[in-house]
Amino acid sequence: MKIIVQRVSEAGVDVVDEISGKPDTSFEEQRIGHGLLLLVGVADSDGDAQVEYAARKIANMRIFGDEVGKMNKSVLDVGGQVLSVSQFTLFADIKKGNRPSFVDSGEPGNAKAIWEQLNRALEGHGLAVKTGRFGAHMRVRLLNDGPVTIPIDTDLLMAGK
Repeated sequence: MKIIVQRVSEAGVDVVDEISGKPDTSFEEQRIGHGLLLLVGVADSDGDAQVEYAARKIANMRIFGDEVGKMNKSVLDVGGQVLSVSQFTLFADIKKGNRPSFVDSGEPGNAKAIWEQLNRALEGHGLAVKTGRFGAHMRVRLLNDGPVTIPIDTDLLMAGK
């Protein structure tokens, strides 16, 4: 699993109607205040171990300022929220040519299930989680705080690299 964690002052996502290019009124815009925006890519090899590892790391990652401004608090410590957005393009391979290949991204059915499992695991850690819509064309807005952007690759981290 590849996850881009961004510390935000606020973030929001809405779904775009594929035909009109306007907001899809069947999807209520999801917004958060202070917290984390997660862009989540899932591979077919991802499962329970990757989900639990990522959820624990994200919930406890100390990237929020303490009383003296040192990054010493987690999203849990500051009462922050999470906005989770699926993003298969994190597995883009541009080694050959100029058009990205996405063959390493997960099969949609499995990727959706793992992404939803991650969101539930984050909630299990006590986080308020809002989401985009899996597989949809979305507009994501954020006000990056810092900026602080942390990439997570569960395969590399779990292997100790």
